[in-house]
Amino acid sequence: MLIKSAISAAALFLVLGTTVPAYAQHDEHDQQSRDQARAPQQHQQPAAKPAPRPQPAYGGVYHGGVQATEPTHGGVHPSGVQQHQGQVRGGFVQSRATSWSSEHRTWNQRGGYNGYRIPDNRFKQYFGSNHFFRISRLPMLFVGGSPRFQYDGYWVTFMDPWPETWPPMWYETDDVYLDYTDDGYYLYDRAYPGVGIAVTISF
Repeated sequence: MLIKSAISAAALFLVLGTTVPAYAQHDEHDQQSRDQARAPQQHQQPAAKPAPRPQPAYGGVYHGGVQATEPTHGGVHPSGVQQHQGQVRGGFVQSRATSWSSEHRTWNQRGGYNGYRIPDNRFKQYFGSNHFFRISRLPMLFVGGSPRFQYDGYWVTFMDPWPETWPPMWYETDDVYLDYTDDGYYLYDRAYPGVGIAVTISF
């Protein structure tokens, strides 16, 4: 009987001897978790976001976020300023000349151009008769009844009404371009060579 008691006690000691360290390890792990939760959090720097990869513009030329999908060779800058199509049409109807010959004035007749001048290197890349676009595809608004649209990061504002002989939807269907002629900036429609609408350039 004494032997049975000794074996039982040894077995109990053996079981308790292996269980207690495992239980103690579990308690120690719980304590570490609680200590970490109580410890002040170290300030972690947020991971730097990678810079967006430049997308090539039309013809594979990247220029400051400008991505043209048509042969504009210039800038379509998305903007929240786009108006509803009905408002745009209404605005263009109001800015139509009743008599182009009497309402149109050159910059020379206006006393000269005194708006923003586009730097020559940028002008050569995105302006002139080889760099055409459609106005309807650009951000647009109306200021004092005059159309204003954004091209290559600049706001272009009509100073003249548009000729009454042009079709009502010319700004949607016709290719236009901006050029500097003699005394100031003008918008030209490729369908009507030689007819320039005086415009002013601003940021």
